[in-house]
Amino acid sequence: MSMSMTYSPAARTGSRTPSGLLRPLGRQARQLLLPTGTTVAILLAWEIVVRAYAVPVSLMPAPSVIFARLMESRGAILAHTIPTATETVLSFLLATVLGIVLAIALTYSRTLKSAVYPGVVLFQLIPKVALAPLFVVWFGIGSESRLAFGVFIAFFPIVIATMAGLRDTPPDMLRLCRVLTATNWQMFMSVRMPYAVPHIFSGMKISVTFAIIGVIVAEFITAQRGLGYLIVFASSQADTPLILAAIFALCVVGLLLYGAVGLAEKIAARFYGAS
Repeated sequence: MSMSMTYSPAARTGSRTPSGLLRPLGRQARQLLLPTGTTVAILLAWEIVVRAYAVPVSLMPAPSVIFARLMESRGAILAHTIPTATETVLSFLLATVLGIVLAIALTYSRTLKSAVYPGVVLFQLIPKVALAPLFVVWFGIGSESRLAFGVFIAFFPIVIATMAGLRDTPPDMLRLCRVLTATNWQMFMSVRMPYAVPHIFSGMKISVTFAIIGVIVAEFITAQRGLGYLIVFASSQADTPLILAAIFALCVVGLLLYGAVGLAEKIAARFYGAS
């Protein structure tokens, strides 16, 4: 019996027609154009309203004035951005490591969870700004206090997300691993961790924004450099365009760090075979 085989490019590419290939591109373009268009519309409306009502620059400058101030002070803003970004990255990485380790320990030890977890939650219920001066007393006025405060604020979302991910492992998978005589370490690396990865990165996305907040709040109190210090200095001079230019630089740092976490999530998903 003979079999005739036909070849087509669609078969080689998994039966994806040109229209099927264009669909994801259209979706990506829409995801890029919609927020960009919305931002541009808001900036235009802001510019028009400020100019139409002659709002004082000290109260609310127009976007064009902020951009001009940003270009004028770009050297100083960049110099203050570097320490803020560096301390944010370090505090975020420390919070990630500490949060994951603590979550694993709390998940595998009921005694430790009963002893430690209520205290962790209690500390999170205290207003963070009220604790910032204590970190200055404990760690001094150097970068140590800012790092410690950033870690303190950022690690809690990672703890909660990691614990949720480790508990999210299907019981049937764990029972199958026990039947196959897998060790606890093998079960952790091959089953629990892959299920926990999406939860961990959800917590990391929240944590990276919290790390920025923690560093900036600490810079308001102790720093002699950084975007937080620049904002306080500009406030004392009633330089509203410089304040908003520094906030814009802070937003850029936050977006870059958030994007880096998102990229790391995609890499981890490929490593663990997630779709």
